[in-house]
Amino acid sequence: MSSRRSTSVIAIGAVALLALAGCSGGNSANNGEQSSGSDSLVIDTAFSIETADPGHTYDPTGNMIAKALYETLVDFEGSDVSTPVPGLASWEQNDTATEFTFTLEGDRVFSDGSPIEAKDVVFSLQRIQGMADAKPNFLLSGVTIAEVDEKTVSFTTETPLLQLPAILANPALGIVNSDVVMENGGATDGTDSAQGFLDGESAGSGPFVLDTLDLSSQVVLTKNDEYNGDEESEFSRVVVRNVSESATQLANLKGGDSMVAMDLNGDQVSGLGDGLTVDSVPSGQTIFLLLNQGTAGGDLANVKIAEAIRYALDYDALLELAGAGAEQATGVIPPGFEGALDTGVEQDLEKSKAALAEAGYTGQTLKLQFPNDYPVGGVEFTPLAERIQAQLEDAGIAVELAPAPFATELDAYVNGTEGFGLWFWGPDYADSANFLPFGPGLKVGLRAGWAAEANPAIAEIAANAAAATDADERTALFTDFAEAMQAEGPFVPMIVPGRNISSTDKVTGAVYNSVWEMDIAEITPAG
Repeated sequence: MSSRRSTSVIAIGAVALLALAGCSGGNSANNGEQSSGSDSLVIDTAFSIETADPGHTYDPTGNMIAKALYETLVDFEGSDVSTPVPGLASWEQNDTATEFTFTLEGDRVFSDGSPIEAKDVVFSLQRIQGMADAKPNFLLSGVTIAEVDEKTVSFTTETPLLQLPAILANPALGIVNSDVVMENGGATDGTDSAQGFLDGESAGSGPFVLDTLDLSSQVVLTKNDEYNGDEESEFSRVVVRNVSESATQLANLKGGDSMVAMDLNGDQVSGLGDGLTVDSVPSGQTIFLLLNQGTAGGDLANVKIAEAIRYALDYDALLELAGAGAEQATGVIPPGFEGALDTGVEQDLEKSKAALAEAGYTGQTLKLQFPNDYPVGGVEFTPLAERIQAQLEDAGIAVELAPAPFATELDAYVNGTEGFGLWFWGPDYADSANFLPFGPGLKVGLRAGWAAEANPAIAEIAANAAAATDADERTALFTDFAEAMQAEGPFVPMIVPGRNISSTDKVTGAVYNSVWEMDIAEITPAG
């Protein structure tokens, strides 16, 4: 039995992507190409982009550019990422969420005027599956994609994948013109060499086409004259500039040199002044502490130590460092996601003391490792680590700070050699399945030395949540997972950082979207 679905019933939440820092530059109020006139839009952001090829992009700025150039089968309305809606296609799925049928709607065309067909969908997605080195490659792991007819594509999986529609909204899965890309090196067998071409020209159906790409300074987009979708832009030209310093972004915005600034911190947006507005909301990232339960944890490899730390912290005081838009993490599933807990942990020094006693803690020093050169959502890790250190020492837990550059600390975190770490996690698509990797025996759990046999009950909850196909049952399982992780996990979720997008009163619609950062086509001249 099949049920008609034009929207998914389960994708609740936000995405903020874990990506390496982009190139710096553009830190002058008059740096780079200037765009003037009412038909031009100038956006300042700290670049995190490696390519304009959607099949290889997987970082915040790259996602925003891909959203402007390429369309996906599935979309979200505005900034709401709670429920996927049809993009290029509507869909049906079977009751076990193992078979999906997507049907292309309307007579949509690419930027060269040629029609979008099922062959383009199959090629675009199989191309990503075939490129083992492509960052989005894992998104479609275990999915078989086939053309049914020129308007219809089937997706099949061996295990339930209720989150597939949410996954397909990721800009990295944008649909390319297969004929054009194949003529320029595109392939599905792993031999693809089209990235160079797609860094110079776009081959999509989005509201814009690529004019120029400079990964160190700016990306220039121009209007797609063949676009026949419902997001036609009122700007004929867009310049996205790399301005890595938030103070310069603010100066540019106030001076009229830009219309949108994407990276102002909480203090800066609190006093913008007249003529400037801000969209300030929680992101989908979570800043957390991990206590390694393996050999890296030494004689402090005990989940009771994590429990003691969890109740020792003053979360309101930590949030003071996060600024506008931030909120306390209520668990490993952030607020706003399916199954997230309503409230977070409150400081309870008596519970902390009891957990320390149960763990057999006798004053050993915990060495807190963290990246000291990579702020997340405006949150600097060094002052945060210093405040954590002070709070834990007040609770009787000795802490030594061990900062390191992002690249160094990333290796330690990924390889599971951190004993006590301060880190962050951002989901890959808008669904709570992104947080199951914190479970024992799964990706993040293993980074904390937490094997499946360490807590079989939580491992079973995670497995059942991943396989659930009933919406209510799935939500209940995610809630059970979040509750169990707060009670018995080796992680201490602390802060969901804010995301602040500021603009002048000359434009409207510059709002944060956790899947693609910001939809450039939705920004319009005020009035």
